[in-house]
Amino acid sequence: MTLRRPVTKVHGVKGYTSAMASPGDVAAAAAAGKQTRRSSIRLGPTRLVEGLVFVLSIAAALALWEVISRTGLISQKDLPSMSTSFRELWSLMQTSDFWSALGETVRGWALGLGVAIALAVPLGILLGSSEFAAGAFRVPIEFLRPIPSAALIPLLFLTLGTTLKSEIFLAAFGAFWPLLVQTMYGVRDVDPLAIDTGRSFGVGRLERLYRIKLPSAVPYIATGVRISSTVALILAFTAELFMGTPGLGQKVNFAQAYGLDDQLYAYALATGFLGVAIHLVSTAIERRGLRWHPSQRVGAA
Repeated sequence: MTLRRPVTKVHGVKGYTSAMASPGDVAAAAAAGKQTRRSSIRLGPTRLVEGLVFVLSIAAALALWEVISRTGLISQKDLPSMSTSFRELWSLMQTSDFWSALGETVRGWALGLGVAIALAVPLGILLGSSEFAAGAFRVPIEFLRPIPSAALIPLLFLTLGTTLKSEIFLAAFGAFWPLLVQTMYGVRDVDPLAIDTGRSFGVGRLERLYRIKLPSAVPYIATGVRISSTVALILAFTAELFMGTPGLGQKVNFAQAYGLDDQLYAYALATGFLGVAIHLVSTAIERRGLRWHPSQRVGAA
């Protein structure tokens, strides 16, 4: 006599049956759980190694800087030593002017990035969801996207002047394009099977957008925000450097004009550390917000 597994009918769904788990199914589930735990254990050392490599690479670069300057390969008049630049940076950090300039740079960066996100994400969703809209805006996008943001500085001098508005516009213009492209590709790069399944179950177009397309596009948007945050900082600093808007860039321009090389490199270090901090924070937010996505579990595989 053949033993048959008991079958349970699910009420309310015609013709649907659910079989009880067999011993083989239970064993497979247990094996999958063990694999997940082993992957989680491996993830810790992997991140520790990545952190050590990150710190050691920075330390090696700073040590090389010190050696080049101290040995005279490059004159200390042109390249102050690393230790001298850090001492000058520490001295500047004791003043209120330094923190005021840092805050003004962060303000210009944050406002420019915020404007870029507010414009690029909705427009990218629209262009990624509609072939007609993508075709209609294709020519203006391809015309404006290759324009270097720095080329707009003379125009901003004539229109907005050397004000915070010019800095925000320059940062937003540069940060807008990578985020727009990432959002468009994210909305388009959806599994067609998922779209067809939703359509076969009677899911409307708008509901398919926020239930299927947007969750698939979130990793692309997060990557676009991370890239755009760096671009926004570069262009905010550029506006301060060449247009004289208040911030770290203005301080660098002032130090260069009066031959204050130690201050010049100290402010350059401060800008670099600000960029590293922005990168680390945006990466941490991306990893934490996308824990559910396979791309953030690659290191655990």
